[in-house]
Amino acid sequence: MTAADASHVAVIGGTGFLGRNIRARLGDGGGQVLSVARRAASDGPSVALDVCAAPPAELADVLVEHRATVVVNAAGAVWDHTGRGLEESNVVLVEKVRDALAKVPWRVRLVQLGTVFEYARPAEGEYLDENAPLRPSTPYGRTKLRGSEIVLDATRAGLLDGVVLRTTTCLGPGMPEPSLLGRVTRVLREAAARGGPAVVRLAPLTARRDVVDCRDLADAVAAAARAPVVGRALNIGGGRAVAVRELVDLVVAVSGVPATIVEEETATGRSAGVDWLAVGIRAAERLLGWRPRHDLTSTAEAVWAGIPDQRHGRA
Repeated sequence: MTAADASHVAVIGGTGFLGRNIRARLGDGGGQVLSVARRAASDGPSVALDVCAAPPAELADVLVEHRATVVVNAAGAVWDHTGRGLEESNVVLVEKVRDALAKVPWRVRLVQLGTVFEYARPAEGEYLDENAPLRPSTPYGRTKLRGSEIVLDATRAGLLDGVVLRTTTCLGPGMPEPSLLGRVTRVLREAAARGGPAVVRLAPLTARRDVVDCRDLADAVAAAARAPVVGRALNIGGGRAVAVRELVDLVVAVSGVPATIVEEETATGRSAGVDWLAVGIRAAERLLGWRPRHDLTSTAEAVWAGIPDQRHGRA
């Protein structure tokens, strides 16, 4: 397997939180990067297209016109989505992408963003590697796993060259507001505008999570777009469990806003009930030549510096 040609890349969901960072990183490498999302991007080449609603042939035409050799699927539902929203964004959309790539007259590399929540819930202290059981415990994890399976099945069928990056929690500039640190940032900014202290009310901050800076994720995507790796799912994360309370305290510290943290709610959402999570990243190191390079303080500074311009994590 030779390295892929990543000179022409299309990023589906290119206006979302992850998509914007991925486009910026791929553009730094000198490639021609196209955003494909429901709304046009304001900072580069883009096509406004609702991939879920459009026939696959319409997306295929866009990719052929752009001469796309690599497609990155950075779209999908995370924050505040349930039921049909998860199904459409995490499964139907992937099916549409698969069918579109099958119509392109050359083989396309597809980098699919999956999630570590596709794995079974780990015991405390257990690091998840790529051989861990795939038994998700949430609707989010189940729909994301189905999306990953669609990509890997299509690769085995010869329709595309797929790579799945199973990511941990991604943090960085432009966090969606419904996310934990997006909410913290909003409350701190409101308090700063008033000139007074902040009171941040959150669910209990008892969990430990593996987190990765979205800029490090973008580096992994850039590596996966080119590396001679296909038909594999690779973990992308920080490689260690971090106390969620530490992340919140770091954002408060870099903001300089006096704040009181009040823990009062019950945890819900995609990671509810997962008290400890960390992944092994040796396979990504070996096959992609990738390692995370941002420390937690750098990530917290980036979270504080950027504010969200979209609220629900889907582009």
